[in-house]
Amino acid sequence: MIVVTGSTGFISSCLVAELNQKGFSNIVVVDDFSREDKNKNLIGKSIVAKVPRMDFFKWADDFKTEIDFIFHLGARTDTTEFDYSIFDKLNVQYSKNMWQFCTERQIPLVYASSAATYGMGEHGYNDVHSIVEKLKPLNPYGESKNDFDKWVLKQDQTPPFWAGLKFFNVYGPNEFHKGRMASVIFHAFNQISKTGGMKLFASHHPDYKNGEQLRDFVYVKDVVSVCMYLMSKQPNSGLYNLGTGKARTFLDLAKATFKAMNKNESISFIPTPEDIRDKYQYFTEANMSKLINSGYKQPFYSLEDGVNDYVKNYLTPNKYL
Repeated sequence: MIVVTGSTGFISSCLVAELNQKGFSNIVVVDDFSREDKNKNLIGKSIVAKVPRMDFFKWADDFKTEIDFIFHLGARTDTTEFDYSIFDKLNVQYSKNMWQFCTERQIPLVYASSAATYGMGEHGYNDVHSIVEKLKPLNPYGESKNDFDKWVLKQDQTPPFWAGLKFFNVYGPNEFHKGRMASVIFHAFNQISKTGGMKLFASHHPDYKNGEQLRDFVYVKDVVSVCMYLMSKQPNSGLYNLGTGKARTFLDLAKATFKAMNKNESISFIPTPEDIRDKYQYFTEANMSKLINSGYKQPFYSLEDGVNDYVKNYLTPNKYL
C-alpha cells in the first residue's frame, strides 16, 4: 500500500491521480476530510482506504507490514497565519511522528518541505544541508518547515530512504479550494474572466521594474513526476529543491495566461499591500542540480506550456485532474 497524506489537497490529489494513471490503486488517503470543496479532488480516484489524519498512527499500527511507501505531503500551508502553535502541531510534531513511524517500520518516506525555508534568499536557493541551520524564513509556516528539516538532519535513525521536497511556486489543477493561497495563474484566470484585465503588484524595489519580480513557477505535473521518480528509484536521501531551475517574471505569467485564454493583454499595477511589502520576495530560483545529478531526466514544462495546459484543459472546463 502507498500512503498519501493531505490527500484532498492540491499536490497530494494530483499525486493520487498520477499513481492511478501508473497502475497503482492500493492507495491509502489521509486527511481530515471535513471540507466538501476539498473532497472533490478525490472524486473518481481509486483508493483502498480513507483514514482521518488524527487516526492514522492507530490505523497504521494494524497495517504496518502492508505499507510500502509514504508520501507525507499534508501540512498547514497558510503563509498569512502567524500562530506558530498551529504549525508546530501539524507541520512539526505530526511530521516527527511520521518520521519515527517510518524509521521503526523501515518504510521509505517523501515529505513536503518548502522553498519558504529560504526566506529572502540571503544564502541562495541551494538544497545543500550545510545552510539549513542558517536559513531565516519570513513567516511561521516557513519556520515550521525549516524546523522540521533541521530536526531531520540531526537524526541518526532514519527511514531506509527519505527525501524532503522544497516546493517552489507550484501551480496547476485541483487548487479550486485554496482561496487566497491559490497560485497566481488561478487568480489571473479568474480576474481576466471577470474583468478582462489583470492587476499585478507594483515593484517597490529599485532594481526591479513593475511586473518583473521573478519566481520559479513549477507545474504540478512536474512535481508529481518527481515524486514518482523518487518512489521508484530512491536515489540518495536528503533535501531536494523542486522548481524548474528557471525564474520567470509575473509579466511572463500574465501574458501566458492571456494567450492561453485567447484574450487581448490588459495588465495594470497596484501597490503591494503594506503588511507584506517588507517581506516580499523579488527573486526565487531553485538550484536543481542535486535532483538532476541523482538521475532525474524528465524535462520540465516551460511556463508557457504549463499555463496553456492548465488554462485550456482544467480552468476553462472547470475540470479536476
